Amino acid sequence: MSALSGGITNHNFKVEVDGAAYVLRMGGAKTGLLGIDRAVEHAASLRAEEIGIGPPVADFVASEGWLVTRFIDGRPIAVEDMRSPRTLERVADALRRLHSARAIPGRFDSFAVVDAYRAEAEANGVKIPTEFEMASHVADQIRAARGPQPLVPCHNDLLNANFLDDGAIRIVDWEYAGMGDKFFDLANFSVNHEFGVEDDGRLVAAYFGTERDSDLASLRLMRFMSDFREAMWGVLQSGISELDFDFKAYGAKHFDRMERTAADQEFAGYLRMARDS
Repeated sequence: MSALSGGITNHNFKVEVDGAAYVLRMGGAKTGLLGIDRAVEHAASLRAEEIGIGPPVADFVASEGWLVTRFIDGRPIAVEDMRSPRTLERVADALRRLHSARAIPGRFDSFAVVDAYRAEAEANGVKIPTEFEMASHVADQIRAARGPQPLVPCHNDLLNANFLDDGAIRIVDWEYAGMGDKFFDLANFSVNHEFGVEDDGRLVAAYFGTERDSDLASLRLMRFMSDFREAMWGVLQSGISELDFDFKAYGAKHFDRMERTAADQEFAGYLRMARDS
């Protein structure tokens, strides 16, 4: 058994048995406080396997929350490679398949998550950054402008490290999966891969088959919510995690990027467009 690098919250190991290789995923301490339900992760992993975008699931130890999947001998995809037209089409296809798949357990609402993280952080003695109030105000504007959204299966943690290419695009790490807003997934993918506006235009065109201003506006608005979630994840982790990691700096980085997003001169236009669409 050998440890696999990557990830902050969990412990991942490569295990070889009878010539076959597996990944054992052991959840970190207090991950339930982050809204993680290991049974939901298991169900979402099975759905990802079913639609051909996740590794085969070999076992689930419910009592421990341990997940065992087949090891994928695939290559990482560099951030800059995600912008290439061919890779973007393949990723968009994988996300469309996910978002049109049968329902999975669990619910992921980015607007509710940030409030839940705040409450849990306060309960664990963490001082909430002053940036939270401004961010919450902007989040309310985004929610009001976009209105209720259809719920579809979503991954909700589309970091670059969660993609592999073994001839097909594979997505791993389904612990935050749940029924949610497809635009959060698209925005989360965008912000985690450092996309600019033109990159986002190509992303919505690849995903929807055409580039509509209203789709681009929704994606650009939800980039704010992606960073808001990450910022509050860092705030909460700073009070509950036992890992040697600077969660306060992690949260501050995302608060900073989120504020720059809201200050962009185009942001108000995206809000108007979302309200009018």
